[in-house]
Amino acid sequence: MNRREMVAAATAFALVPHAAIAKTVSASVPARALSDPRASLEARALYRYIWSIYGTKTLTGQQEQNFTPAGARVELDYIQRVTGRQPALLGLDYIEPKDQIAVNERATAWHRSGGIVSLCWHWGAPDIGSGYENSKRDFDVARALVAGTPQNVAMMAQMAHVADLLTVLRDRRIPVLWRPFHEFGGDWFWWGKHGPHAFKALWRTMYDFFVVDRRLHNLIWVLGWAGQNIDPAYYPGRDRVDVAGADIYVADHGNQAGLFAQVKRIVGDTVPICLHENGPIPDPAALGPEADWAWFMTWHTRWLQDPEQNAPALLREYYRSERYVTKDELPKW
Repeated sequence: MNRREMVAAATAFALVPHAAIAKTVSASVPARALSDPRASLEARALYRYIWSIYGTKTLTGQQEQNFTPAGARVELDYIQRVTGRQPALLGLDYIEPKDQIAVNERATAWHRSGGIVSLCWHWGAPDIGSGYENSKRDFDVARALVAGTPQNVAMMAQMAHVADLLTVLRDRRIPVLWRPFHEFGGDWFWWGKHGPHAFKALWRTMYDFFVVDRRLHNLIWVLGWAGQNIDPAYYPGRDRVDVAGADIYVADHGNQAGLFAQVKRIVGDTVPICLHENGPIPDPAALGPEADWAWFMTWHTRWLQDPEQNAPALLREYYRSERYVTKDELPKW
């Protein structure tokens, strides 16, 4: 079997759920319902809330840095000092194995203080190692989708490990905006290097493993295109997606209406659309029907604190705007 035949066979297998999965994952999702028919009460409540404000309000969000022990509080403390408020949504990352248990603890503390938890995973190539640079190394996705290969064994073992971490949050009844395989339309991460069919097979493999096999019913599945390539061929389908979005790092505070429109042409009004990463925060006065972002999530370090990205006076003004929802304005879950 040559490589092209292997990719076709592997993706075809991964895209056709087995009987147990077919009974649990529905191809037809009711309007404004989560794709997981067994979603937890907490996940459903959060999703209902997102829908209730979508089109009129936008959640503020901030990704934390977790490269140093003190990094987790740097962004939150800075925002509090400058604006007097906190973001509604905190983004965390399972990027560093030594930090993963602490990530869960920070997520738990954030949830219990009234905030919304978002999680991503800069997944290092499974047969190379963890870390950001390794997430940009190549990985043989075609072989990883064939049961029993070394690549498949490595991939599934690491997926199971992250499922264990998410199980802790599930058992603590914490709903999670789960944002795997982000910026998949680009060619810089291994999951984006092999085209749309391989990506969709990866997405559905993880979804079915997490939702069906591991019963992670606390997850809200967030699909995030790279703004450089918002290709509809990568869309896994509404039956495995709850929120869609895109990102691109720009040098101004525009509303990124073009980005919003490209995603909306693919998903329509079936799911909320988010700006899942950003540098400069969009001017809230410029948001509206052409750019009704469900949330924004500013990246960490310089993307938040560099005045050329987000000047303190503007950050304060935006966090206090009517359009943007901060943590203190969230409902009491």
